Amino acid sequence: MAGGTWESTNRPVLPGLYMNFQAAAASAIQGGDRGTVVVLVKSNWGPEKQFVEIGSETAITTTFSGDSDNGATAYGSLYLALLGGPKKLLAYRLADDTAKAASISLNADTTAILKLEAKYTGTRGNGFSITVQPSIADSTKQELHLYEGTRLLRSYVSASGTAADFASQINGDIDNAYVIASVLGAGGVLSNVATAAFAGGMSGNAGLINADYIAAQEALEAENFDVLALDFAADSALLQSFSAWVKRVRSEGKGITMVVGGSAADDVSSKAATTAATRSLALNHEGVINVGTGVRIGTTDYSSAQTSAYVAGLIAGQRLNESTTYHVAPFDDVTRRWTRSEQEQAVKNGLFIFFHDGRQVKALRGVNSLVIPGAGQNNAWKKIRSIRVMDAINSDLQRAAEDSYIGKVNNTEEGRLALIGAMKDYLGLLAQSSVIEASGFDVILDPAYYGDAPVQKPEADQVFLQWNVKLTDVMEQLFGTFYVQ
Repeated sequence: MAGGTWESTNRPVLPGLYMNFQAAAASAIQGGDRGTVVVLVKSNWGPEKQFVEIGSETAITTTFSGDSDNGATAYGSLYLALLGGPKKLLAYRLADDTAKAASISLNADTTAILKLEAKYTGTRGNGFSITVQPSIADSTKQELHLYEGTRLLRSYVSASGTAADFASQINGDIDNAYVIASVLGAGGVLSNVATAAFAGGMSGNAGLINADYIAAQEALEAENFDVLALDFAADSALLQSFSAWVKRVRSEGKGITMVVGGSAADDVSSKAATTAATRSLALNHEGVINVGTGVRIGTTDYSSAQTSAYVAGLIAGQRLNESTTYHVAPFDDVTRRWTRSEQEQAVKNGLFIFFHDGRQVKALRGVNSLVIPGAGQNNAWKKIRSIRVMDAINSDLQRAAEDSYIGKVNNTEEGRLALIGAMKDYLGLLAQSSVIEASGFDVILDPAYYGDAPVQKPEADQVFLQWNVKLTDVMEQLFGTFYVQ
């Protein structure tokens, strides 16, 4: 999909729809509907460097693992993302070069004839064990049982008891998500063994460096998603790298948003507000959301970096006409309650924080990290809802233009009117959902290029359009005057 922004002095080369959003004096752009979240995670099990869809808490433990040993983040981060309610959740596991799958070799007497290797790298495989014994039902046959701890995972029965037969059964078992078998040497009949444990599994979490996360950007760029969350409190250098990457891909038409946060220690520090505000000022972009508070569920605390996964899920799951402001969150408390003055500074400093109102935990205000608006921007660009709606409109119109107009409709007056009519119909749907004012939108040919004195005459294959939209917002501040008689 070619698209993105454009400049009059440096126009794009590829065919596509190129959009510039500019602030208008009498209108503010709000809204959005973005559905897919990606969370970068570390784990002790599961596919590496692949996008895996996670639809439930059970899927987290079966696809990855339910523990947090060795710095694993998959369970906690993906669990929080699911709580946010995204339409689709994708996990992408990172691992360093030390990652290794656990394995075991089974013998015929003293000769190894069958190797079993965990399907994925990680320490979870070290908890697997194998039992080989005569079949209880038929002593002429042999049974192989695969356990994880005391839990039986898979069982296989062989009349011949050979390595080749067991390997064939194991590898042909479509429900086997645990091990891969290979025959060693000439094979043979397996000797009986009681509880032989796998060994050698390494998760590859400890040695991950910034370069590993930066390398993941290439895979992310090729995937279709809307919101990205990191699984840890990245240092300034990595945050700047991801921020620069987000800016670039957004300028190229891929309207993604990234959510980040800080460490647990920073969250509870007396300087938490200042530290988080410094992070926002360094990021300062409408496509990056900076979470400033950690949260508590039961007796478990989650850092603001981990909480970013929940915020990502929340943003992705909301309808176009909804806002994160004052959204009630499923947390019992925050790890540090900010003062009134700190909360006021949070809103001014581009911080997304949670607060406890005495009854429940809520998101304070749906703002991104944009502290100082750039050229052509106003305070509307500081709102998460604003950016979501711009991204949604851009994406929807790009898709419609590519599917039905680019390369298909002649650039004649009739063709341009058809294009304008279709875009007005689209905006009409937004008006019906109260995302934009029903009487406040229009699509016309840009007078700067089609007026009496155009700045430049369009080429034969170019169309310049102007959208005029007045969008709605939710009530966030209520002011009243109470008169006493």
